[in-house]
Amino acid sequence: MTKKQIALNAVEALRKEYPDAICSLTADTPFELLIATRLSAQCTDARVNLVTPALFSKYRTLEDYAQADAEDIAGIIHSCGFFRQKSKDIVGMAQKILSEFDGKVPDNIEDLTTLPGVGRKTANLICGDVYGKPAVVADTHLIRISNRLGLVATKDPYKVEIELKKLLPPEESNDFCHRAVLHGRAICDARKPKCDICPMTDFCKKKI
Repeated sequence: MTKKQIALNAVEALRKEYPDAICSLTADTPFELLIATRLSAQCTDARVNLVTPALFSKYRTLEDYAQADAEDIAGIIHSCGFFRQKSKDIVGMAQKILSEFDGKVPDNIEDLTTLPGVGRKTANLICGDVYGKPAVVADTHLIRISNRLGLVATKDPYKVEIELKKLLPPEESNDFCHRAVLHGRAICDARKPKCDICPMTDFCKKKI
């Protein structure tokens, strides 16, 4: 079975298992999603979702964030970890979007990654979830599952992203990444994967 065939099988299996392919971060606007994704670095999505309501209720517009005191934001997001750097990045992102992108969150990886604290993983999430573009969000779950399936043989996020873009149907790639996160949490655990109930056992390289 080729990697392309395995990828298509995986897309189908995870679509059946997790029909609702949604981002686990809660946000109402593109900039809020950008903030939530930045906060999720070295932090769980569940923790981020506990923290953001207070932040989003106090700061509502790009201008609010651009003019905010980073220390005040740091106090709100404290439990997310690395709060000082994250708070500076949030203010910096707002300022740069206002000054260089006419107040609109960029729609491409090249521009998004010029924003403070924004790497390719965050940029791909925004491109996929906000703008509906083909995207591969190479988080730890996707990297682990892709290696176990034999789709990639690297843990480098950039290499995983590039390889999967070659294998996944463009229109399926973004949803596949969300489903991989759900599957990684529910079944394909890093230490004790539940292979006996996994819908991909028949073509997973870890089991063959």
